[in-house]
Amino acid sequence: MTTEQILAFAVIAGMMIAFMWDRFRYDVVACSALLVAVAVGVVPFDKAFSGFSDDIVIIVGSALIVSSAVARSGIVDFIIKRYLPEMRSKGLQLAFLMVTVAVMSAFIKNIGALAIMMPVAFQFARKSGSPVSFYLMPMAFSALLGGLMTQIGTSPNIVVSRLREEMTGQSFSMFDFTPVGLALTVVGILFLTVGYRLLPVRAKQQASVEDILDQASYTAEATLSPDSVLVDKPLRELLRLGDGDVIARTILRGPRRISPFPDVTLKAGDTVMLEGSPEGLDRMVSQANLILSGKPLTDKGEKVVDLISMEAVISNDSHLNGMSARELALSYTRGVNLIAVSRRGQRVSERLSDLTLKAGDVLLLQGSRKNVPLMLQEFSLLPLAQREILLGVKRRAFMPLIVLAAAMIAAGSGLVPVSVAFFAAAFLMIVVGAIPLTEVYKSVDGPILVMLAALIPVSDSLRTTGASELIAHWLGSVAHGLPPFAALGMILLTAMAVTPFLNNAATVLVMAPIAAGFATTLGFRPEAFLMAVAIGAGCDFLTPIGHQCNTLVMGPGGYRFSDYPRLGLPLSFIIVIVSIPMLLYVWPVS
Repeated sequence: MTTEQILAFAVIAGMMIAFMWDRFRYDVVACSALLVAVAVGVVPFDKAFSGFSDDIVIIVGSALIVSSAVARSGIVDFIIKRYLPEMRSKGLQLAFLMVTVAVMSAFIKNIGALAIMMPVAFQFARKSGSPVSFYLMPMAFSALLGGLMTQIGTSPNIVVSRLREEMTGQSFSMFDFTPVGLALTVVGILFLTVGYRLLPVRAKQQASVEDILDQASYTAEATLSPDSVLVDKPLRELLRLGDGDVIARTILRGPRRISPFPDVTLKAGDTVMLEGSPEGLDRMVSQANLILSGKPLTDKGEKVVDLISMEAVISNDSHLNGMSARELALSYTRGVNLIAVSRRGQRVSERLSDLTLKAGDVLLLQGSRKNVPLMLQEFSLLPLAQREILLGVKRRAFMPLIVLAAAMIAAGSGLVPVSVAFFAAAFLMIVVGAIPLTEVYKSVDGPILVMLAALIPVSDSLRTTGASELIAHWLGSVAHGLPPFAALGMILLTAMAVTPFLNNAATVLVMAPIAAGFATTLGFRPEAFLMAVAIGAGCDFLTPIGHQCNTLVMGPGGYRFSDYPRLGLPLSFIIVIVSIPMLLYVWPVS
């Protein structure tokens, strides 16, 4: 063993220990490892920042922007509410959620797919009276499984495709992962449909600030436009869009007030006084094509396109205290619309324009990104916790899906590389207004991208110093005489053992060269072994820290660290049992 190999092993080992220690954030650890690797000479100066221009960073960053645009559009929620029949069975609800998340995860970032569907899980849990913990972890695991089905479904698949191209001159194609990935997804979902019973009932121990805010009901006025799908339909059809989160207080038809009975027929021009959560109101307004109170906002005669909605509290010394919206005429004087009001412990019965505002009222304001902050400052309003409010914000419903479909077709047909297709899709999402410029960089997970960029040259040091070949030789000595299925199982289990303590992409960057060298040492073709590494790295079901999907559901589901192996360990065992024969069948090693 050479000095360079010893140093490469030491840097990788120190990095893994730091990841497991979890004292510092993963991007800080990765950057520290890069600097140490450069300092000791295992990464040349001219290669230190090569990872920042790597296709992997472009693909992951672009996919996050695309996912945010799709989630922001509300189209997924619209399709489910409109075309999904009522589901009361918990088993059917869970199966639907898992299949939907898995399919979406094959084509968009799995954490994005999970985030899109989590609100639906909360609605199902509320309707069925079941704890949401029964839904969220199986959904997270389904997102991981679904990502195995295509090249762009998860970062490990992208990484092994690039490594195969470097080794053999031919990358894995878009759907080379599908036969094995689909089999694992089907088997995994079948198990999770019944296996969720292994999970204990968990409730969140402590309410967050956003949870407290979510309990507040806003009162809003919404008018039926002539082209609304609910004109001449009963009120119950409108309320159904709110999924029980919104109620109607009264219907204003000219000077008349009509009691909101469910069978009242709605007419064009009716104004409905609604009360409910911002999310429920947004679903109702966007899907029924309602018009919120206020006037169309313009700036120097031009229609305002960068509309935002922001929550703010009236402070004791605010000039709004004791005044009504009609007196203030905010739409004309400040270019801001008051679209909803929440008054803790009281119901608002007046029209918003006539309501006398009080200290402590929570206002939902709509305006341009320039005007709303100015109004907050001028009237001594206190902005609430940072959370995205989409009520009153125009979105392009189907455009994100069209852009995403075009990118998938271009990448799947081989017309352009995956990196170019997704970079173009992310750019088009911005151009068509599916995601505002100010939200673009918020949607990109900077720490993940920095970690990837820093780890690429560090992990490559195992290859450039010959350390990966040395490890492959050691593994080959251990596995000498073993049948192919046992050798393949060794690599798969090794990747599964490493990925809880490393990011899954980092696991592939470290393990894939070792697996390829291991296969060559034993005289086997490398494809099945590279696939095994991708599967092992993508199937972290044992901890909440190995993958963002697992971390995302931990808080909302009220899970503990020990809950993950209760469901994840038997699922991991099933994945190993199914993957080895499938890999050997689809990718023969000899």
